Amino acid sequence: MSTDQVAVRERRKAIGFVLPALVWTLCFFVLPFAFMVVMSLWQRIGTKIVHTWSLDNYAAFFAKPHFLQGLVNSLEITLSVTVISILLAYPLAWIIAMRIPERWQRAALILAILPFWTSYVVRSYAWMLVLARSGIINQSLLGIGIIDEPLELASTRTATIIGFVHFFVMLLTLTIYANLKQLSPNYARAAADLGAGPVRTFIHVILPLTIPGVMVGAFLTFVLCIGDYITPQILGGNKELVLPQIIMLQIGRRADLPAASALSILLMLVVTFVYVLSARWLKLERA
Repeated sequence: MSTDQVAVRERRKAIGFVLPALVWTLCFFVLPFAFMVVMSLWQRIGTKIVHTWSLDNYAAFFAKPHFLQGLVNSLEITLSVTVISILLAYPLAWIIAMRIPERWQRAALILAILPFWTSYVVRSYAWMLVLARSGIINQSLLGIGIIDEPLELASTRTATIIGFVHFFVMLLTLTIYANLKQLSPNYARAAADLGAGPVRTFIHVILPLTIPGVMVGAFLTFVLCIGDYITPQILGGNKELVLPQIIMLQIGRRADLPAASALSILLMLVVTFVYVLSARWLKLERA
C-alpha cells in the first residue's frame, strides 16, 4: 500500500470518528440555535406568529422596564453567588488539599460533593422548608431568644442566593482543589527560604498561581447561575423575576415564542461577553 493510500485511509478513519460528533452538534445545537435566531426576528400578532423580519423584539427589551430589570436581577444575583461561593470554596478546597492527609482527601471530596447526588429540585424545596417561617432556622433563633418573630427568609432574593451558593460552592471547591493539587510544594519552600511567612507566601505565591482555577470555576458558576430557572422559581417567590423566568413567562403564559427567542439570544450574548473577557484575562495571565 502506497503512502498516499495510507494517508487517504487515515483521513477517512479520522472523518469517521469526527462525523458523529459533527452531526450531533449540527442537529442539536447549530440548527436549533439558527432557528431561534430566525424566530427572534418574527412577530407575534394576536394569536399568530407572522413571518416578517423585524428587530422589534430586541427593541422591546430596552423599551419594557421589566425586561431590563430581569437582566439586572439576574446579574446581581449571579455576581453575588459567584463572589460568595469563591469566598467559601477557597478555604474549603485549601483545607482538603493542604491540611487533610492524602489518604483521607478522597473521602473529604466525596462528602463535599454529596449535594450533587441529590436532585436539583429536591435541594431547592429542602431549602424552602429550612428557610420557612416555621423552618429550623427561625425555630432555632426563636428558641434561643435572638428574635421575637419569625424572619421572612423564604421567597426572597436571599433564599435564592443561599440555594445557589449551596450548589456552586461544591463546584468551585473541585476546580480550586484540582488547581491546588497541581502546585509543586517547592514554591512554598522557596518562598520560606527567602524569608516569607505563611501569609505572605499565600498572598504572593499560592493565590496568584491558583487564580486561573478560580476563574474557570467562577465562569462555570456564572454560566450555570445566570441561566437557571428552577431555583429562582422555587425559592424566589416570583417577587424579583430573573431573565430566565421572564423567558418562561413569554412561552407559558403569552405563547410569544419570538419574544422568548430574542430574550434568550440576549442572555446568550451576555454569557458570550463574559466568556470573552474571561478568556482574554486568562490568556494575558499566561503570557
